[in-house]
Amino acid sequence: MEYTIFGESHGPAVGVTLTGVPSGLELDMAGLERELSRRAGGRSPLSTARREEDRVEVLSGLFQGRTTGTPLTLVIRNADRRSGDYERLKDLPRPSHGDYAGWVRYGGFGDYRGGGHFSGRLTAPLTAAGAVAKQLLALRGVWVGAHIASIAGIFDAGLDAVRGQRDLLEAAAAKEFPVLDDGAGERMRQAILEARAQGDSVGGSIQCAVGGLPAGMGAPDLDENAEGIFARHLFAVPAVKGLEFGAGFGLCAMRGSQANDPFRMEEGRVRTLTNHAGGINGGITNGMPVVFTAALRPTPSIAREQDTVDLSSGENARLSVRGRHDPCIVHRAVPVIEAAAALAACQLLRL
Repeated sequence: MEYTIFGESHGPAVGVTLTGVPSGLELDMAGLERELSRRAGGRSPLSTARREEDRVEVLSGLFQGRTTGTPLTLVIRNADRRSGDYERLKDLPRPSHGDYAGWVRYGGFGDYRGGGHFSGRLTAPLTAAGAVAKQLLALRGVWVGAHIASIAGIFDAGLDAVRGQRDLLEAAAAKEFPVLDDGAGERMRQAILEARAQGDSVGGSIQCAVGGLPAGMGAPDLDENAEGIFARHLFAVPAVKGLEFGAGFGLCAMRGSQANDPFRMEEGRVRTLTNHAGGINGGITNGMPVVFTAALRPTPSIAREQDTVDLSSGENARLSVRGRHDPCIVHRAVPVIEAAAALAACQLLRL
């Protein structure tokens, strides 16, 4: 199953076309919109004031409630647009945003309003695509869950990587602020509000677990490496700048005797006592939960004045970004990371 996302932040709509969707899936539209509601903004001072209804329209690939096997196209209309806020960005690219790179790549013809195709708004159709993937995975007994791992250097409780702790992740998903430790979550909230008051933003990380994947999925080569497949999907999420599986960079400080995951038999299955590898060995799943952490950078669109260049005059310039922007996108990105992981899992299972 492959997908193509289309649309711009301030265009009439954003959407996604999925090809290779198996026929006969009874699509739970309410389930799709529940996933979208988890990433929605406009509901608290912790996120952008832009408020979209995010109702999903199906243009093709669904008949009498079931997928037909032909391309499935989902559309989400844009309604709450204030394009005038972005007029200055036509010539003044935001530092660390996709503005300048996109301007070069597309010869200056890109839609600069709200970031165009580079906007976080495009994570809405990605979330919808991931919701379809989750419904397919559920038929195979595979589940995906995530929580905020950190924001502004404040850390949530971590998962038991051996068990995956689906119950805790489902409980976190039901919260407005998806953490395991509500005390840590409150400290994170305060850090976000403090950054917002200073015209700034903060980043963080998200820990995700994929449970139920059988051993033997993937391959050591370039195209089918399990870690590479997850990375391909996850780095398509705006703001993701780092990725580690299992203990990740923590392995650098361990000895082999500490880093290795000893095998044992459990109810007739091969399991490991620990899961420092994050459920993948040699590019192939080993039957343990696939556990990874994705790092998300602070939002580039901030009110504080920054150095930039004027692309029309070729001179140095200063920029203070106007408009409605998130002081932190990490809490809204949790269902987006789950969506990318679900799409990766479908690719591994060849769904």
